[in-house]
Amino acid sequence: PTLSPDGSRIAYLSNEDGRTQLYVRWLRTGATARLTEVQDGLESITWSPDGSSIAFVMFVESETKPLFTLPSAPEGAKWAGAARLIEMAEYRADGSGYLEPGRDQIFVIPVDGGTPRQVSRGDFDQGGQLTWTPDSKEIIYSALRVSDAEFAGRESELYAVNVATSEIRQLTSRKGPDYGPMVSRDGKHLAWVGFDEDKRMVRHSRLYVMDLNGGSPKLLTGSLDRHISDFSWALDNKSIYVSYDDFGKARVGKVDFNGKLTPVTDAMGGQSIGRPYTSGEFIPVPGGVVFTLERTDRPADLAFVGKDAKPRLLTSLNEDLLGHKTMGKVEVLPVKSSVDGRDLQFWTITPPDFDEAQKYPLLLEIHGGPMSAYGPAFAAELQAYAAAGYVVVYGNPRGSTSYGEDFANLIDRDYPSHDYDDLMDAVDAEIAKGAIDENRLFITGGSGGGVLTAWAIGHTNRFSAAAVVKPVINWLSFALTSDGYLHHNRYWLKGTPWEEPMTLWQHSPLAHVGNVATPTLVMTGEEDYRTPLSETEQFYQALKYRRVDAAMVRIPGASHGIAARPSNLIQKVGNVLAWFKRYDVEAEAEAEADAAAASR
Repeated sequence: PTLSPDGSRIAYLSNEDGRTQLYVRWLRTGATARLTEVQDGLESITWSPDGSSIAFVMFVESETKPLFTLPSAPEGAKWAGAARLIEMAEYRADGSGYLEPGRDQIFVIPVDGGTPRQVSRGDFDQGGQLTWTPDSKEIIYSALRVSDAEFAGRESELYAVNVATSEIRQLTSRKGPDYGPMVSRDGKHLAWVGFDEDKRMVRHSRLYVMDLNGGSPKLLTGSLDRHISDFSWALDNKSIYVSYDDFGKARVGKVDFNGKLTPVTDAMGGQSIGRPYTSGEFIPVPGGVVFTLERTDRPADLAFVGKDAKPRLLTSLNEDLLGHKTMGKVEVLPVKSSVDGRDLQFWTITPPDFDEAQKYPLLLEIHGGPMSAYGPAFAAELQAYAAAGYVVVYGNPRGSTSYGEDFANLIDRDYPSHDYDDLMDAVDAEIAKGAIDENRLFITGGSGGGVLTAWAIGHTNRFSAAAVVKPVINWLSFALTSDGYLHHNRYWLKGTPWEEPMTLWQHSPLAHVGNVATPTLVMTGEEDYRTPLSETEQFYQALKYRRVDAAMVRIPGASHGIAARPSNLIQKVGNVLAWFKRYDVEAEAEAEADAAAASR
């Protein structure tokens, strides 16, 4: 929902009538009106400052001619259907499937009703986050208006399109992306994020600002070696609130025009329900900020923080479900790298009935990305593992974000590598505490974590069983089958398969499958185009060929985001737990004892 400038109405998107359309609701009366009747989905709805129009982004299909047209079918025959012609470089996307030819364009529609009018033109994707100039005459957006934009990598610029004439002004021009434009509430300044491109695997976006009446861009967060995740103008227009990840936690700070950063809260997060990724949203309000509060035993609730820096809880949405349950306890696990002596940040979750005098199985859970970060947040998957009796170890090996660009780029074009050693150091650190049965170690991870799980079992036989979820197994095949091949070949890999075949092969878990003796479950969504199912099948077939205990689970209708549907998330966790139970020596002994007792 997006509030109108006068606060009387909200605009929002809904598919309640079968197709996503734009609606307006009057807050005082509750009356609702549908403004659009369009065939393609809308996004990025934005009110004009004068409240008369709403801008949005919509896909416009291009006209294409087939190379060949089938003749009419003979009498009594039924043709199989026309062949699909593909000529786009970006032709499919995980979660969306095969793409139709066309471009995103900017439209406006009067709030009192009418026909949407296209205001941007050209064979370029144009849209993203929209923001109006204060006179309601122009819309500022991010795009790259060049003929080969698909091959330009992370490059983009800011433009302003005249709503009446469709004339375009280019506002920025430099090497690197500029995106997320937002005009200040008083209409005097424009803020956005971007960075100077240098082709490294990880680059942090910084916050920029400039006077809308002229002047040069000014970098505000040049001294902050962290990625700006989101930002919003303060109500007084004199500073900007920003969010960024720092040491596994999402933080909110306030930046003035001199670049001075004042911390607001380090307690934001809790929106990544399945696994403990850094996350969170915030919005400035009079006197402070409302944000999503992170806790280890609950999903996000809303909280308010003011000048006293003490969060005040506003909602308690899950007490009916969790208030009477005991959650696993999350504790910091200090880890020292055996590679270079640097300090690493990990955490453990212990079973709800944990007893230090007992011995427990250990489950290492590895985050994806690899450019992402875990933190001390609620995670339903990991809490389920702890509730099943495992001590869960998770954290941030080298290559993770929230520790600065240099730490993240320690695996630049060198992945997997010593991130594996960091993970084994974490396992050793937990074992050293004394409550782990070293004969009951398990390992799992998804996406980038699936890569590292498969890599780990090719380099050690210490784990009783492994669950490799939506992995890359072979960089040679992944390089030209993933939907992100234009990005991955440019920023992730040291070269293309025809330039650096041996380098890609040496970093592929498949190259080390001859060492694997660990019983391994492999799992991927059947509609995953990010790490295609063919990657999973290669590993499964190699394991079966070598007669290693292996099973393959294919999640129906799932793309790379298996957790997008509750039933698929349940299937993921259930299959992992069932596989580990099969190879848990103590669980097997207990089952045999129970069976013997029953037979007596």
